[in-house]
Amino acid sequence: MAVAPVSVPGHIAIVMDGNGRWASKRFLPRIAGHKQGVDVLKRTVRSCALHGVKVLTVFAFSSENWRRPADEVSALMDILVVALSRELNQLKKDGVRLQFIGSRQGLSERVRQSLDTAERETADNKVITLNVCFNYGGRWDVVHAAQLLASAGEEITEESLSAKLSTSTCGDPDLIIRTGGEMRLSNFLLWQAAYSELYFSEVLWPDFDEAALEAAIQAFASRERRFGMTTEQLPASKNASA
Repeated sequence: MAVAPVSVPGHIAIVMDGNGRWASKRFLPRIAGHKQGVDVLKRTVRSCALHGVKVLTVFAFSSENWRRPADEVSALMDILVVALSRELNQLKKDGVRLQFIGSRQGLSERVRQSLDTAERETADNKVITLNVCFNYGGRWDVVHAAQLLASAGEEITEESLSAKLSTSTCGDPDLIIRTGGEMRLSNFLLWQAAYSELYFSEVLWPDFDEAALEAAIQAFASRERRFGMTTEQLPASKNASA
């Protein structure tokens, strides 16, 4: 595995946590926090593109989120559909390629059509890829990949399994950020996170701004990524991969 001195991660993944708490602190309904979170995501996509990040993967709705109150789940679905309808043209202008990762089972026809349209309309964009993990779980991802291999009669190896994961075209994240102060992955990109740098921010997602993103990128740049090797091996590895 090539190791290179990289100051900006090529692939950032974010657990966008804290929307409900942000709203509660302001005596607002939880859904107000989710709406604010959409605006923050728009700004974060632009900021990542300006930094040279090529892939941004965000955790929007987990397979466990179906357990939330029905009115909140319904509102989240509506926010997604409305946001896609409102922002699609701008995303196309900005060169953002949208991909939705996760199971389509359980989603309404209205939601599925919105996802399909957004993916189709942005398929040729190349500035940055935005992977939206929706109805997604890391364990589901691994099981689904294994099922694909088994049904095709293919051998299950690390390489073959990785090739069947939902993020296979984008590679593993270099940096995983979780906002909101919690320090866990919560079933997000479990396989892909094997050698990701983890960064936990106390900032609630609706307050996550350019300065917070810059702090995460600076923390990433300060770390030494050894991928199981020693520090002394890294120069030789870099020279060998040059």
